[in-house]
Amino acid sequence: MSFKRVGGEEAWEGHMFTVREDRFEYDDGEQATREIAVHPGAVAVVAHDGERLYLVAQPRESVDEQELLELPAGKLDQEGESPLEAARRELAEEVGVRARSWEHLTSCYSSPGFTNEEIHLYLATELQEADVEADDSERIDVRTFPLTELDGLISDCRDAKTLIGLLWLKSMRD
Repeated sequence: MSFKRVGGEEAWEGHMFTVREDRFEYDDGEQATREIAVHPGAVAVVAHDGERLYLVAQPRESVDEQELLELPAGKLDQEGESPLEAARRELAEEVGVRARSWEHLTSCYSSPGFTNEEIHLYLATELQEADVEADDSERIDVRTFPLTELDGLISDCRDAKTLIGLLWLKSMRD
């Protein structure tokens, strides 16, 4: 089925994303209006040193959880910043490490039913300490886990980008 955007307007603009109300026309002539959360994109980093995996725990108020355990991640929020540059920045800011080796794992849409957010996942290895100041507005607790606990982390995971990254890591190790 093919379709095209035939109109729309911005309904709301916020710090993290914008909401558009767009009209689409399908090849059968029918039209539909959709609310779309327009997002600049994001990155997530599977970072390990060969023995330990680095994750972050942080409050996620939108899902009424105390905290979720996630991959270090963040949005593409600097003008002209590539996904790899954003991944490097987020790993340093959130975890306090840099990586000598980077590999793009995959890119995926977080929830294409309502947003265009695309998340770029990277593998970061050969880690070393980074002297970077963390963002004071974030409430992040860095946690490390032995790679031997990967199956348990996958079983307990409630965050989609983290689950995808952990499953990629498992498939690379098997």
